[in-house]
Amino acid sequence: MAAEPDQNAMPVEKETASLHLGLEKIKLPGSENMGMINTSYLIQIAPELYFGPSVYGSVSGKRGGFYTIGGELAWRHPLISKLNLETGMYVGGGGGGTSLVGGGLMLRPHADLMWDFGGYKAGISASQVRFPNGYISSKQIGLVVDFDTEFLHTSASSGDHNRPLSTRTGVGFDRAMAVFGRYQPRSNSRFISGAPLQQSITYVGTRMERFLTPGVFVGLEANGAGSGGVAGYAEYLGTIGAEMPVFNDNFKIGTRFDLGMGGGGAVSVGGGIMLKAGVYASANLSKNFHVNLEGGLVDSPNGNFRATYGSVALQWDLDHPFSQSSSSTVIANEWIGGTQHYFNAARKDGSKRDMDNITLQLNRYLTDTVYLTGQAHSAYSGNAGGYSVGLIGLGYHSPKTSSGLYVGAEMLAGAAGGGGVDTNGGFLIQPSAYLGIQINKNLSAQLNAGRVKSLKGNLNSNLLGLGLSYSFGTVERH
Repeated sequence: MAAEPDQNAMPVEKETASLHLGLEKIKLPGSENMGMINTSYLIQIAPELYFGPSVYGSVSGKRGGFYTIGGELAWRHPLISKLNLETGMYVGGGGGGTSLVGGGLMLRPHADLMWDFGGYKAGISASQVRFPNGYISSKQIGLVVDFDTEFLHTSASSGDHNRPLSTRTGVGFDRAMAVFGRYQPRSNSRFISGAPLQQSITYVGTRMERFLTPGVFVGLEANGAGSGGVAGYAEYLGTIGAEMPVFNDNFKIGTRFDLGMGGGGAVSVGGGIMLKAGVYASANLSKNFHVNLEGGLVDSPNGNFRATYGSVALQWDLDHPFSQSSSSTVIANEWIGGTQHYFNAARKDGSKRDMDNITLQLNRYLTDTVYLTGQAHSAYSGNAGGYSVGLIGLGYHSPKTSSGLYVGAEMLAGAAGGGGVDTNGGFLIQPSAYLGIQINKNLSAQLNAGRVKSLKGNLNSNLLGLGLSYSFGTVERH
């Protein structure tokens, strides 16, 4: 006899998704080559149609620090046997490591042939990388691989308790960290010009991690320079690590290793490959919040940047995947993608010009109206290619009216630089307010206005933005 369904089980919605990785070599003016890697998280939004955020960055050549962020729209169709066709378009903004990108807008149409190996697909990609207001236009063949996964979420409201669920929801991370650190360059570190890089570099960033076993985890790390004369330096890294409790679960020690890409701020990192290794200690502040102290080494194997580092991180547990408790809580979240316009943004040459950024944002709610937010912005027009921003902060979202209208406000802080924008070190603040309207159960449109101000540079501009918000619930097991 078939078991009856659990009437108390969490109502979960499931979308097909994939983690997409790509590697290709693009041609720059002057017969120069640059190796570029891509990471995308794509969710099925209609039959055979996928959409999601995407990052491209340099990993070989001499343009370390080149990266863009944006969105990918892809159409996937089976051909014969296990052969599949994918075509699509990436639209993003950024640059860095080169003055060839103009305003920073990057377009990448592509067509891929992939073989389904069961659980993942791999093949070749034919693409064109073009910066319409810059000097890069390249056609190439690359390698691609897609790992099949699922995006699980619930539409239940925040605060729904005691409803069992035995699997991860959302993108699947178990914990998040806000990181504040300092690099102390070694004596052989250099700027691209060859001048010695001696001053310490303060950075801020985030880490997102997922446990494979109770003591082994993998994740992603993103950091940006806040001071040290290298505004625009940023790094995007994959991490793997292990930790163990000492005496009890209130205190843990661990180690981790990072591999990824970094550069910008005129730091000599070669093609952009970065390695990082460290050890850390973690102490509980409460069940879900912890403080981590870490120290280690960072190295650019193909460049001239090597440093010791120390950091402190505030860790927030998003889920407890190995908990034996049947109790859980639904947490409200939002993904927001959009565009933001700076009015009269100050440049290092003394001029002021308008500019536009692509924006990606993730909100996680602490209460029904207050949330934590992490955001990444990159320029795509205004002759500021290479300007990028990383922000964290708090926000308020009012209850929706009967007509679907709501208002909100945010206070953000972070690091920015590149593209000739005068941020002088990198630290900035960004207060803003917004008006939104609900389109359907999950989608809303938002118009926001505010100000972005560098703490040391001359950037001090009004801003106006437009975003599309997707709301969903994730489950925190206790």
